Amino acid sequence: MNDRQTELLRKLIVHMEAVFHVNELSAELDCSEKTLRNDLKMIERFLEDGAEIVRKPGVGVYLKAEADEKSRLFRYLYQSETKSDQDRILELAFRLLTEEKAITLTKMAEEHFTTVSTIKKDLQLINNWLGSFGLEVISKQRLGSVIRGKELDKRNALAHLPELVSSTGVSNDYVLHLFPSYEVDLVRQTLKKMQKEFVFNYAGGELESLVIHALVMIKRTRQQSAIQITSSDKHLVNESSEYEMAEWFFERVGNLLSLTFPTEEKIYFTWHLASGKRQKQPLSSPFERLLKQVVDQLIFQLQIMTMMDFRSDSRLENGLRIHLESTIHRIRYGLTIRNPMLADIKRMYPYMFSMVVLALEEVNEQHDLDIPEDEAAYLVLHFQAAVERLEKKRDTSKRVLIVCELGVGMSHLLQAKLEQAYKGMEIVGCVGEQEIERVVEDQRVDFVISTKPIRLSDLPSIVISPLLESKDKQKVDQFLQKIDQGSRTLKSKEELKDYVEEEFTFLNIKAEHPYQLIEMLANRLREKGKVTESFAHRALLRERSSSTSIGGGIAIPHAHPDEVLESTVALAVLKKPVEWGKEKVSVVFLLAVSSKDQKVTRPLMNVISSMSESPQSVEELVRAESFSEIRTIL
Repeated sequence: MNDRQTELLRKLIVHMEAVFHVNELSAELDCSEKTLRNDLKMIERFLEDGAEIVRKPGVGVYLKAEADEKSRLFRYLYQSETKSDQDRILELAFRLLTEEKAITLTKMAEEHFTTVSTIKKDLQLINNWLGSFGLEVISKQRLGSVIRGKELDKRNALAHLPELVSSTGVSNDYVLHLFPSYEVDLVRQTLKKMQKEFVFNYAGGELESLVIHALVMIKRTRQQSAIQITSSDKHLVNESSEYEMAEWFFERVGNLLSLTFPTEEKIYFTWHLASGKRQKQPLSSPFERLLKQVVDQLIFQLQIMTMMDFRSDSRLENGLRIHLESTIHRIRYGLTIRNPMLADIKRMYPYMFSMVVLALEEVNEQHDLDIPEDEAAYLVLHFQAAVERLEKKRDTSKRVLIVCELGVGMSHLLQAKLEQAYKGMEIVGCVGEQEIERVVEDQRVDFVISTKPIRLSDLPSIVISPLLESKDKQKVDQFLQKIDQGSRTLKSKEELKDYVEEEFTFLNIKAEHPYQLIEMLANRLREKGKVTESFAHRALLRERSSSTSIGGGIAIPHAHPDEVLESTVALAVLKKPVEWGKEKVSVVFLLAVSSKDQKVTRPLMNVISSMSESPQSVEELVRAESFSEIRTIL
């Protein structure tokens, strides 16, 4: 067979018993309908007993094949085209997730033209990934392998299939290639028409996600693998506008594909429509109240824990409302998302990530929710943006003393130039050198700008020209950046060193599991009266909800401040790294910071985070043989 005929066979075999329209196949393969019919005849001659091309007048064609012939056709295809390891793994997972019957290792190896040992490794990789969806690959001798789990979880896994071979996810286009192209086009065009019909928009990423979910529903409906939905869930959505949209969508798709979709599928699609990001969508009163309560409580908790005035940032509240509307819908309906930035967010913002996760403990308990770490990481970005807005607003309000010995006129000119160039700069006075001490005693001064060199022991100062030329502005910019970063870094390092004590520092520790280490460190703190009896339990619960590894070989387990009696940092340096979430960890800082000391949590986490970006620092800690060496490194 030629390349076009081989590609036609591949489509027919991969989408077994899916009906193809001849005109769509000819358009996709760039040939006439007559040529396509001749190609089908060529394929029929190639087929052996147990396989046939079925023609349905006015509907289309499809391939029907028994298991042995199907295996032979797969072997032919894999000999005819080069497949990467990534292709093989994704296609294996797709098949296992969409078939109910077990498949033997031998058959999978033959179909993918590889060895049984390679298939075993592939299945192990697939099984590890499926665990996060509550699914498991079950293998039985002589029977084969099958995925065990709920239909809803299988569909969630199918929708996230690209993540199986890439932490950042390969393109959704690859997953779409696993479905008949005419179905992909049909679903995409119908969804776009639906948006116009009901006058609202989905973001591009949300629309592509709906395309994949709809294609999965079409395939599972053909296989009669319906999703199970309780009567109470049916009642909740039957009267919603999203259900009306789902009915509109499936009526049109069903007519074109000669498929009848059960009510359960319409409800399942309604969930996805409700959990998509939309604009100006009215909310029901009960949901509006719940959303407001969750947003208010989250801001309140974070404001207490971080001592940041989040209430003054209206952009934060609006952003949280938009994001949490979709989040709550997803959680209610058992839908999952993956955050490709999760590891990076945990590494870059360990303090804010930990604060958000701790705050969510209270929110989840009060409102019977279960917001996972992937969703939490998106919330971190909202709060971190608010922090940077608030700090920018605060940091630009610098109280500055000008020291100028060149007369009142020159002093006022310099003041006017500075106030014009730096809108947030508050000039507290223009004085001579002998008056500095008097002014500093009477009011707060952040730093001094002088037109001549002066000696100051406590205040940062800079010397510039009274004319404030461009080179002086550059000098001031660098000075402002330096004093902000330098003071914060110095303070952070001093605090970390002061909170790490010898009796809570353990070197060359052997451990097999993170929980073992957390329990050991927490129990030592409890024995010395530093934490409550329940601190260890709360720290373990926190770890189960989201791994506290932050990259670079470091983990920062912790518990709620209410469980801490006296702020302390326990340190364990491991003889051999231990698996900690998705990281290898050698250095563990167990943070026990009380409510009254919350102001030190952020600098502590920031300096530990900076250490995680310095392999040399971590290596020095691992090689340290005494507490004095540890203290020197810190």
